[in-house]
Amino acid sequence: MNLNFFSSSSILKKFLIFNLIVFLVLGVFTFLYLNAIKPNLVKNRSKQHSKVIKNTSDHISRLNVKFTKESAIEFLLSTRFLFQNLDRVQLYDLNSNLLADTDTLDLAQDVFVKSLEVQETSIDKLDESLNINENLDKVQSTTFNTENYVKKYSKQKNVNDKLIINETINNNFYVITINSVSTDGTSKGYIVVSEIANDILVAVDERKNFILRTVFSIALVIFIFSVFLNKYILKPIRSLVLYTKAIKEKDVKIGKHEKYLLRKDEVGQLSRSLNEMTEDFYKRINLAETFSSDLAHEIRNPLTSLKGASEVLDNTSDSDKRKKLIKVISHDVERIERLITDYSQMLKDEASLSRAKMTKINLTNVVNSVVEDFNSDLINSNKNIKINVNHLNLNGSKLNVLGVESKLEQIIANLLDNAVSFSPFNSQISVRCGIKKKEAQLIIEDEGPGFNEKNIDKIFNRFYSNRPENFGEHSGLGLNIVKNIIELHGGSIGASNQLGSKKGARIEVLLPIYK
Repeated sequence: MNLNFFSSSSILKKFLIFNLIVFLVLGVFTFLYLNAIKPNLVKNRSKQHSKVIKNTSDHISRLNVKFTKESAIEFLLSTRFLFQNLDRVQLYDLNSNLLADTDTLDLAQDVFVKSLEVQETSIDKLDESLNINENLDKVQSTTFNTENYVKKYSKQKNVNDKLIINETINNNFYVITINSVSTDGTSKGYIVVSEIANDILVAVDERKNFILRTVFSIALVIFIFSVFLNKYILKPIRSLVLYTKAIKEKDVKIGKHEKYLLRKDEVGQLSRSLNEMTEDFYKRINLAETFSSDLAHEIRNPLTSLKGASEVLDNTSDSDKRKKLIKVISHDVERIERLITDYSQMLKDEASLSRAKMTKINLTNVVNSVVEDFNSDLINSNKNIKINVNHLNLNGSKLNVLGVESKLEQIIANLLDNAVSFSPFNSQISVRCGIKKKEAQLIIEDEGPGFNEKNIDKIFNRFYSNRPENFGEHSGLGLNIVKNIIELHGGSIGASNQLGSKKGARIEVLLPIYK
């Protein structure tokens, strides 16, 4: 068989070829088994004959029976109980002449009674009453002739080895055993035991029928399984393969796999997973294209300013103006550097988060740790800002979430850094942890100016910033990075202004609780 064909063929072909090979192997062993059944049964039947032959030989030796017709017939009459389970027993002399046959006794029914009453009947009267010659002729005309078998046996090199013959004669299956009768090591003649053994053929036929029924049942099961395998497993897999090829070759998106999305088995799970992966793949492509376009646009603005300032700087000699131009150039360089740094960091964060293994994390411990670090740094600053932490409606329970600890720390640090940058001198920032509708809730509020935008959610867009006076210090990616990390953790983030008399921004983060 071509191995390349086998390795490249479909699972169904491999399955059918494998089963065909198994069937061929089983067929060979079945053929050998069936061929061995009949000989074994014949051999076992012949063993029973051998026991009868041995007992007969012992009786002949003990009674010193002479191998003549009269003596042989008299012996069969007197010892017929030895052959009551057999169909036919014959005695032959060394010249292959028939001496006595139990079939002859069966034809002379009156002799059986007389033989029980008369034990000393002379050979002449017995011969006369039985009419042996007439009976022998009748036997030969009604039963099969074993003389040829005896002649065949007499020509064997070792006549001590029995001859076993099995043939179908007159629509009956016969097992015939021929062996020599010896006295004191001298062969005196031959004994032939014949038995109708149709039960052997019946046993062989029963085994054949059982095996054929079994093979048919197995073939039917394999056929049904093959249809099931092809329809419910292989066909959907082929559709999914075509779907992935279409994606790879940038072909029109095919929808043949969509009918498998509703299935609740492994094929349905694979279809949904592949569909989600494809959608995420296209989403990432679109995101990368949009991000690259936005990044190019953001870099183009400071580059234009940088180019203009450098041209003016080259043509001016006013020292004050040159200082201003140098400051503009420095500002634009910082802006470009910040954009590239934050963009690179964002890509690294997404890649590392996709590879990182999420674990069970106590969110309150993370919040306390980050706030403690910020308060330590704020002590050395001149803004006199204090960050306060409150844990709401926890009742002593732990606020556990599933995530990456370093990324959760990054979320809280970015939000606190954003709040600090907007907070005025001598102000406070409030951090509250709690539970909201079976989700972990994190709220950060500052006392800054709040948001002026009508659509506050746009602050999470890439390259957004409302700090024109220190624009070079911020790339506009901070809140967008926070949003991406939160969404990768299965959470959400929202922004609003504080209600009532309080001023300032309010950021709310929701993450799934992990029990």
